[in-house]
Amino acid sequence: MKATLRAELLNVPNMLTLTRIAGIPLVVFCIWQGEPKDCVIAAWLYSVITFTDYVDGWLARRWNMVTVMGKFLDPLADKLMVMAMLVMLVALNRLPASLVVILLAREMTINGLRAIASTEGLVIPAGELGKYKTALQMIGVMCLLIHYPYTVYFFGFHEAVVNFNLVGTWVLIVSVLISVLSAVGYITNFFRALEQRDADGVRAEEPEEI
Repeated sequence: MKATLRAELLNVPNMLTLTRIAGIPLVVFCIWQGEPKDCVIAAWLYSVITFTDYVDGWLARRWNMVTVMGKFLDPLADKLMVMAMLVMLVALNRLPASLVVILLAREMTINGLRAIASTEGLVIPAGELGKYKTALQMIGVMCLLIHYPYTVYFFGFHEAVVNFNLVGTWVLIVSVLISVLSAVGYITNFFRALEQRDADGVRAEEPEEI
């Protein structure tokens, strides 16, 4: 058993996931410095670490290395990264605490329902809105990490000063709205699955007519 867990932990996709987790303190350290250069470095590190999320998933499927340990570590790394960044951004007054409270409450609620669904043997498919929410969160957090206004050249034809803090805040506001909608959808599907299971159980107990 120990050998199996060790082998799962040390395969390439899971090692990449562990690298994501190990990189969180480094991003936190850079953003805590607060200087423009440090913030840009933090944003780059965050982008690279986030990109490995897609790489390790692709490798796990391509090399047939999908493991129980990977199923546990991959979402854990994502949640740790997002929560650490959101808490730091609130501490640095770059993001309203109310947005973070809504996002964290949503994640805790859905994770709790997923745990219940798992123990009850229910399969609740993930909705498309959840994917959009995750993508917007990543973009919003990256912009808030940059924080300071910079001149951006759009395809070499137009230049403008972009307030990355303002952009990141609005992107996260949109992600909050989508996250609430996706949570409502998941909760609805959860109770529908419960009702369907109970209805199937009642039908199975009814005696057959002769």
